[in-house]
Amino acid sequence: MARILILGANGQLGVELVKEFSARGHRLRPFARRELDITDASKVDEAFAVHNPEIVLNSAAYNQVDVAEKEPLAAWQVNALAVRNLALACRRGGAKLVHFSTDYVFNGLAGRPYREDDAPHPLGAYAVSKLGGELYARAYLDSVLIIRTCGVFGPAGRNTARGNFVELMLRLAAGGKPVRVVEDFVASPTYAPALAERTAQLLERDASGVVHLGGGAPISWFHWASMIFDAAGLKPPLESTNEREYPTAARRPKYSALSNAKAEAMGVAPMPPLKEAIELYFARRG
Repeated sequence: MARILILGANGQLGVELVKEFSARGHRLRPFARRELDITDASKVDEAFAVHNPEIVLNSAAYNQVDVAEKEPLAAWQVNALAVRNLALACRRGGAKLVHFSTDYVFNGLAGRPYREDDAPHPLGAYAVSKLGGELYARAYLDSVLIIRTCGVFGPAGRNTARGNFVELMLRLAAGGKPVRVVEDFVASPTYAPALAERTAQLLERDASGVVHLGGGAPISWFHWASMIFDAAGLKPPLESTNEREYPTAARRPKYSALSNAKAEAMGVAPMPPLKEAIELYFARRG
């Protein structure tokens, strides 16, 4: 079994990576942000010297999309320069890097799920920083696995500082006021435990390059909110809105669903249907 470092281990994806790879018998060293500052190259090198990993799973990220417009350097340090630190350390130690990226590297104008061979066109500071991380990883490593995903939600989001869309909808529903959600933005929400399992399947197949692992079904955020309330047995007043009525500091891709065709052609299991994923979420949420 492999020696694996997991970065961002307390996040909603990191928690699931720890569970999945532990269940498969690997020797893990999970790092939360407070335990290892990956923006510090010397700290990264020290961790590699001590643990000598064969695989590095990087789910750490700066994901405050709107705040990044005011502090682009902070986003760049975590999402790009830190990935450079990891890539260099992996190159020196001969480790395989698995780096998680985002649908936001696209501009959302294709009008269909994005494939791996579609040209990136980021729209804001966060998106630029995530694409920067991809480029650093590919620049320094001959074999790296970059997994782009979309709208990740997992049960651990209940206990993380930023939560996820499901938890946000539940909080808004409890507020007693109309819940307004954009209907003109489409994504492919991704269940974190399923993403972790399929990451392991990609590694079993020695996958490299860029691979998309989104939720598998394009859906508007408004209709996703409706599915969440149905699964939770809630009936808050839900109203649709749009980009014009609900502007944000950062531009976002309006259609950023991802195609999983490449992964499935490699023998990776299809993602569960979103309705099933939401039911699994609530079953594990308690």
